[in-house]
Amino acid sequence: MNALASVFPSELKPQATAQELKSRLDWGEPALTIIDVRDRADFNETRIQGSISMPLVALTTAIEGSLEKERDIYIYGDSDAVTAEAANQLRTAGYQRVAQLRGGLPAWKAARYPVEGV
Repeated sequence: MNALASVFPSELKPQATAQELKSRLDWGEPALTIIDVRDRADFNETRIQGSISMPLVALTTAIEGSLEKERDIYIYGDSDAVTAEAANQLRTAGYQRVAQLRGGLPAWKAARYPVEGV
């Protein structure tokens, strides 16, 4: 059973590690969205490959009508505090399948996972 556990991506949890998110991306999981809540200039400079920009200041307005409330959402910023605030905003707005990326972009980059930007 442990061999199978390493093949399939892990379930969505309220907090996720960079490795857990990378596992789902490597699996080819189409039913997830990665949201970067940093400001647009920081997003343009560097971001997790495939993420979309929805700055924290306008997050709930930007997401309304953009994503299904049942969709798996991974959210990140530069710090766990900002990421937690963003996740709480989304959960309050009815998005219950939200995972906070622990360590945010710095953790993703430290693991040497793919980023894009200028």
